[in-house]
Amino acid sequence: MAELGRYGGENWFSLGDRDLGTHLFRTQRLLAGTSLTQVTAEITAAWNLGCRLLPVTDDPVETRVTLVEGGEIGFQEYFVRLQHSVAVSSVRFAGADAATPTVEALAAIEEADTLVIAPSNPIVSIGPVLAIPGVIEAVTARRDRNVAVSPIIGGKALKGPADRMLRELGEEATVVGIARRYRELAATLVIDEVDAHLIDEVEAAGMRAIAMPTIMSEPGVAAALARACHHAGAST
Repeated sequence: MAELGRYGGENWFSLGDRDLGTHLFRTQRLLAGTSLTQVTAEITAAWNLGCRLLPVTDDPVETRVTLVEGGEIGFQEYFVRLQHSVAVSSVRFAGADAATPTVEALAAIEEADTLVIAPSNPIVSIGPVLAIPGVIEAVTARRDRNVAVSPIIGGKALKGPADRMLRELGEEATVVGIARRYRELAATLVIDEVDAHLIDEVEAAGMRAIAMPTIMSEPGVAAALARACHHAGAST
C-alpha cells in the first residue's frame, strides 16, 4: 500500500499482505472464468477451515450508500475511507435484482436443521443476502426453524455503524427494533442478557425472545450461544 501511494494511487483501502494476497487470488480466478462459489471453496480449503462457505450468488452485486451530504458512494469508501463517520439517507444493492441465487445456497437454506441470522449489520451485511431474488422467500418459508441473534446490545452495536445506520434510516436501534425487522424471517430472537428487561416488548413485536450472553469474548461463550441457537431452531 505504501508503494501504491508512492505512485500516486489511491491507498486509503488499507489491507495487510494476507488480505491483498487473497483478493489478488480471487480476482485472478474470477477473471479466468471461475465462479465465486468455486473460488470461495478453494480459499476455504487452503485455510483448512473444516466447514463450507457459500456466497449467495455468483453474480456481481455492489452495496451503494447515499450520504445525507455528498451523494452516492461505494460501501467500502463509506466504511473505510470515511470511517463510517457520515450520515446516510439510503442504501441499495446494485445488481441484486438481476442476480440469481446459487443452487447450493438455496439448498443450504432449505435443508439446514437451524438457520441462524448472525449478529451482523442487518442493513449492509444481512441485507445484501436477502436482496437476491428468491432468498427471502426461502428464508420465510422455514421461519419457525430460524433464529436471529441481535447485533444491538444495550442500544448500541459492538462495533461498526449498525446502530447509527438504523437510526439514520428511521428504525429503532434496540432489540425491539431488530425484532420488528426480523419477525417475518425468524421465530426466535436471541438478545443479550443486558436487554432481558425488554423480553416482553420483543415478544409483543412478534418474536420469541431468549436472553443470554451474546458477546463472544471467548470460545466457551461462542459455543454456548451456538448451542442455544441450534436448540431454539430445532425445538420449534
